[in-house]
Amino acid sequence: MGNAVTIDGNLRKMRVALDTPVQYQLVLGEALQPINGLLGQHVKLTYHGEIHCVHCGRKTNKSFAQGYCFPCMRSLAECDGCIVKPETCHFAAGTCRDEAWAKDHCFQPHYVYLANSSGLKVGITRGSQIPTRWIDQGATQALALFKVANRFHAGLVEVALKAYVADRTDWRKMLKGISEPIDMIAARDQLLSQAQGALDALRDRLAVDELTPLSDAPLEIAFPVDEYPAKVTSFNLDKTPVVEGTLLGIKGQYLIFDSGVINIRKFGGYKVSLEA
Repeated sequence: MGNAVTIDGNLRKMRVALDTPVQYQLVLGEALQPINGLLGQHVKLTYHGEIHCVHCGRKTNKSFAQGYCFPCMRSLAECDGCIVKPETCHFAAGTCRDEAWAKDHCFQPHYVYLANSSGLKVGITRGSQIPTRWIDQGATQALALFKVANRFHAGLVEVALKAYVADRTDWRKMLKGISEPIDMIAARDQLLSQAQGALDALRDRLAVDELTPLSDAPLEIAFPVDEYPAKVTSFNLDKTPVVEGTLLGIKGQYLIFDSGVINIRKFGGYKVSLEA
């Protein structure tokens, strides 16, 4: 029998490392707890009624945008609507909330990709977030399509492609099992053929070196899951402050218990204790 584990602190999104399977660490304040080894054990998460903003640390009664207090949600560039819809970037109009932050995060090379999470989807991410972004989405397969000069242009490419393929993950479907394998190369070729007209129009607008097609091999990702739930029931710490059960798996940013699932990223800043 393993040693008992008891730690507490403010939750942040789980840290991940690509391996077979993916290796996870639960982040509670300064504590990093490897949790793959807890599969099959009884695990208990207890919310202690406190939330601290993941940016400024102030105590807040309610969390916004996965862990921010209301003032930070209203003022920070990383909480602006263009983060969700990068094609609406307003930097050029001079209305960006924080131009220095934008230069560090948005005006960096981005990648447009295909992923198989709950089925085929298109998305974008910074190069530094590969493969973390794919793991966080619960993708079992992923393939980079283009390298693009900045987030705004990546968003324009994504808009051109999502006319033919989804841009969202069905999280319930993702948690019910391993996605049916897809021939990612064939899917890429079909999508690029369908979107050729829209992509050509974009190339006319962008500099030639700002839309670089890639020929990477698909990445296969395996998650530490002993058993998938037949029915997905989601826990909400605001309504159910104690979440416990046998830990059956970890996928995306979800812990899968025999009693339900919980999206750890959703509760960033919540003061929680872990007992196992």
